[in-house]
Amino acid sequence: MAHQDGPEPPPNLPEHRTTTMEKGRFCMARCICGWRGPARRARSQARTDAEQHTAP
Repeated sequence: MAHQDGPEPPPNLPEHRTTTMEKGRFCMARCICGWRGPARRARSQARTDAEQHTAP
């Protein structure tokens, strides 16, 4: 599953702020802009997805 682009954040919020969340055995990255990364078994890969999303 490829990264999904979401709506743009409101102007008073930073462009991107990512977090990771766990659901069962999987971890995924999310952003305040609406983007969600794919479910990963490795937390480190979910964090890498988030870093790639916020990279210019």
